[in-house]
Amino acid sequence: MATLSQPILVLADHQGSDTDGWHLTPASAQIISLASTLSDAGVVALSLTTNPDMTTLGTLGVEKVLVPGIDHSGARVSAVVADAVASAVTTQDFGALFVVSTYRGREVASRIATLTNSGVVCDAIGVEVDDDSLVVTTTALAGSWSNRLKVSGSLPVVALRPGSFDVLEFAPVTPVAESIDVELSDEARAVTVVCSSALESTGVSLTDASTVVVAGRGTNGDMNIVNELADELGAAVGATRVVCDEGWAPRTMQIGQTGLSVSPNLYIGLGVSGAIHHTVGMQSSAHIVAVCDDPDAPIFEIADFGVVGDMFEVIPAALEEIKKARDAE
Repeated sequence: MATLSQPILVLADHQGSDTDGWHLTPASAQIISLASTLSDAGVVALSLTTNPDMTTLGTLGVEKVLVPGIDHSGARVSAVVADAVASAVTTQDFGALFVVSTYRGREVASRIATLTNSGVVCDAIGVEVDDDSLVVTTTALAGSWSNRLKVSGSLPVVALRPGSFDVLEFAPVTPVAESIDVELSDEARAVTVVCSSALESTGVSLTDASTVVVAGRGTNGDMNIVNELADELGAAVGATRVVCDEGWAPRTMQIGQTGLSVSPNLYIGLGVSGAIHHTVGMQSSAHIVAVCDDPDAPIFEIADFGVVGDMFEVIPAALEEIKKARDAE
């Protein structure tokens, strides 16, 4: 397999706190693993916390970790993060920049691409090297089209969709942390973070989950059956835009064009019709299961397994069979 001769810079996201410790997010671990397979010169991680997860980074083969001089609140401002990345880029020549395709990640990607006069691709589900250039794969039109795009420029920038890549095992190394100075732009200085706190959540993260159960309009606001199936499968719970608009689920659960993009191993849609603004956010799921009482629902066109029926009859029966199977083990 062809590889780049220059190292790849990866913006490594962390979660946690100074008190409880900082941990590399699963999505960042995924893109670092991918980057490690695409460059002979290895991966350089850029950490936005002063106490990066050096142990996990070491198991992913990262030998150098750049730590910019910004505080934790600054990491919430995309302009500040972009300035930190811009400073990191001046430390050495990189073959590409990888970020996680989140709201902030996509904004940072566009800023850096503009600063470096380079190409940028967001929501990528695949990357390969061809003739010392990056070729990126994306999907469109509810997964009915697959695009392969060559990214050029002095620093090709790619925002990668969480859940699209596996975390690989590498020979562990001991990373070296290197501090870098950051000169903030006027845009970065114009924003002040008044307060910032993580939302409390007892469930599995949507972007990191291998199984996602999604509530659609057909639930009529009854989230109990959705949560029960998710608990049984150890899955995260998502929702369509209509469900969030009706107030049946918080906006943080929304999947689709104006919400999160997910790529789980298993997607289960309950009462989801499959409107295009939703399917663009889950079309790259490895396996799609749909339960809907409308036989003409668009979701069945992309589903690997579909059940036409009342979800309030189908799911209780499925739960009973799942529990029987587990009791028999």
